[in-house]
Amino acid sequence: MTSTNRKPRVAVVFGGVSSEHSISCISAGSVLKAIDREKYDVVPIGITTTGTWVLENPDANPLALGPGGELPMVVGEQEVSLAPGETSSLIVRDPAAGPETLGDVDVVFPVMHGPFGQDGTLQGLLEMAGVRYVGAGVLSSAVGTDKAFMKLLFEAQGLPVLPYVTITPREWARDEAACRDRVEELGFPVFVKPARAGSSFGISRVNSVEQLDDALAEARRFDPKVIVEAAAIGAREVECGVLQGEGNEPHLTSELAEIRVDPHHQFYDFEAKYLPEENTALDVPARLDPEVADRVKSYAVRAFEALDVEGLARVDFFVFDDGRIVLNEVETMPGFTSLSMFPRMWAASGVDYPELVDRLIRLALDRDLGLR
Repeated sequence: MTSTNRKPRVAVVFGGVSSEHSISCISAGSVLKAIDREKYDVVPIGITTTGTWVLENPDANPLALGPGGELPMVVGEQEVSLAPGETSSLIVRDPAAGPETLGDVDVVFPVMHGPFGQDGTLQGLLEMAGVRYVGAGVLSSAVGTDKAFMKLLFEAQGLPVLPYVTITPREWARDEAACRDRVEELGFPVFVKPARAGSSFGISRVNSVEQLDDALAEARRFDPKVIVEAAAIGAREVECGVLQGEGNEPHLTSELAEIRVDPHHQFYDFEAKYLPEENTALDVPARLDPEVADRVKSYAVRAFEALDVEGLARVDFFVFDDGRIVLNEVETMPGFTSLSMFPRMWAASGVDYPELVDRLIRLALDRDLGLR
């Protein structure tokens, strides 16, 4: 995989054209700080909001939430491209000096969130270039980003999900009234979400049909395809981290976490996720009955395998007082910020942040290329 006389080169790719550009930057800043530079040669590559790949500052400090809540952005100016071949090299394009080769890339760590990065598009490019990468493959990334197709897959596997309705642009244009009727059949309240966005962008709680059109319009600012889900009234929000087992070893599950959102938030929205923690209480490990906790972990592995995920995933659940468990969604590239639940759950499980990042890189380096 690498020559014996050099360290493996890891390209950390982040940013992108989705609404989650800044969240990706924050996650990447944490990953860049955690990678062992004695063990790996690290190259940070940012994707601008217009889709240009650039060499980013190796200092991860700017890739953090500012003191006033300012969101970081990719700011590099040297354009870079990945040149596929027998080995894949990074090429820096400099109009004044001509192209410069930075050397081979052994593995990409795509710290990408949302469409055009987490959704199989980048993964497909890397597969075609013959480059190993951290995380889920093309199909599982695509399905894992699309909440509607994800739920269809889980239902086919006998995994419990909340009642939901998908509204495509074509369906809405053809018969708005029929779409509203389908939502009303779910009963209110409901949550209206962009089907392929994350970080709680574009999500609205809707308590009556009169609020529905505005919520749909808000969701469509992020994705023309919308999913509407019945609310899990009174349920606890519980998450589980899953790591791919090495070789043929079983997959690993983390300690569970429970999210308790401050009542002034209607749900676990952007502010509750990323701004100071007085908004949210996080219990790691979650205070659950051991039998219920075991079932959550079992469902998490089943969801991981149903989606055919590689590397890592965060699996989110609703747990009701009667012990009923409902699968919410799987995040194939969960947040890696200092406040993110995935690293916290693994820290509580005895795997600290640098060890977690190193394990993911090792898993990627050991991955076969091509169909697998």
